[in-house]
Amino acid sequence: MLLSRRDLLRTGAAVAAGAATGVGQAAPNRLPQAYFGLHPFIEANPKAVFIRRTNVPHKMHEESKRNEGLKLAREIFVPMDKPGIPVDHRIVLKPNVCSVRSKDRPHVENWGTGTDPQFYEGMVMGMQEIGLKKFTYVEANNFHAWNYRGFVDINERLGVEMNEPSRRVRNFRDGYEMTWTDVPDAVIYKKIPHYAPVNQPNTWLLNIAKWKAHGMCLTQAVKNEQGLVVLPFVRFCPGWSMVTGAPEWMQPWINQDAERVVNKFFERHQKLNYARYQSPADLSPMRQEIWAHKTIDNMTALKTGLAMIEGIYGRDGNGFGIGNDYLTNMVMFSKDKFRLDLIGLWLGGHEPGNVNLYRTAVERGVSDTFNPWEVPVYEWVDGEPVPRKLTDFKRTPLKTYYLQMPNEPEYHLVNEPFDYDKYKI
Repeated sequence: MLLSRRDLLRTGAAVAAGAATGVGQAAPNRLPQAYFGLHPFIEANPKAVFIRRTNVPHKMHEESKRNEGLKLAREIFVPMDKPGIPVDHRIVLKPNVCSVRSKDRPHVENWGTGTDPQFYEGMVMGMQEIGLKKFTYVEANNFHAWNYRGFVDINERLGVEMNEPSRRVRNFRDGYEMTWTDVPDAVIYKKIPHYAPVNQPNTWLLNIAKWKAHGMCLTQAVKNEQGLVVLPFVRFCPGWSMVTGAPEWMQPWINQDAERVVNKFFERHQKLNYARYQSPADLSPMRQEIWAHKTIDNMTALKTGLAMIEGIYGRDGNGFGIGNDYLTNMVMFSKDKFRLDLIGLWLGGHEPGNVNLYRTAVERGVSDTFNPWEVPVYEWVDGEPVPRKLTDFKRTPLKTYYLQMPNEPEYHLVNEPFDYDKYKI
């Protein structure tokens, strides 16, 4: 079979990258087959969350971060000679790329605003070892900042294609380089546009989120997939201004009954004592309610192959220029995005029952629990799962400005005790 110039460049780049890390060729049991899949235990336990401790001496140590990604990819992605996912499928990569550059702080102090680039690089390298060749990186936001931490360089070196974020109004009518998906039981969006090739046949989605604080508490896996939605539909956070006040050309894809339905949910949630729904914060309870419903609409439209939260170092603050990084040395992953986020919330010092997205998700039937104690947890040790208790892992308080209450510090933990037995949906 003749190789194209792009194939030759991609192969050479992958070999060069491997040589740069001191990593040799793949072991014999990693030789490419016609299919690939996840480790059998992960596939057999889709409701479990797995936590792998990493060994990175400091957050800027590139070789160790790249090797952690490569090692994990080698442990969880398995070549298969029987039906699984065909290796000629296109892999959609969704890291969190909220890179921030500030005149007031050294760039290194904002390194934790998104997924670590070297860990991402190692993951892609590991997937290439088993014969995967088609990769597309997708991100709606911060196009100007994609390469602050080197993502464009990495993608070009490894032959990963990148989407173009900007669209004109006519592009939405024509469906130009986007995939429209119907939303069953829609509250706000009847249809959602994702950047192609998201949601197209013969694709498989890998979500590599970041463990960091945000105005929605912690951003994590579920919110990370918001960045697959084409601008300006990706604007989930502004409240009514991007629902009833959205541009006229967007209105055909918005539920005409959205205002009544959202208000009905909101009133019921107030009666059910949803946490912090008396907050006077600018990112208000109603804006949180609207964000949650747009997020859930999006979740019903997407199928994720594997979700991951990179927590080699976590970050508190507002998700952007305010906050500090903490070397936490772990990566969490699961086939269930909502359950994964629950574990990330608890380990970040928060009580998941107080973060209303996850209660609403159970109400709407896209998740089956908002209780972290109902989630089986395993430590991933040398390629195998070891049963653990959630309390076996260290918690790192990642303070957020989510729904600040009167007389509460702007950055705080959402850690009020929650009675999971009392509040069942």
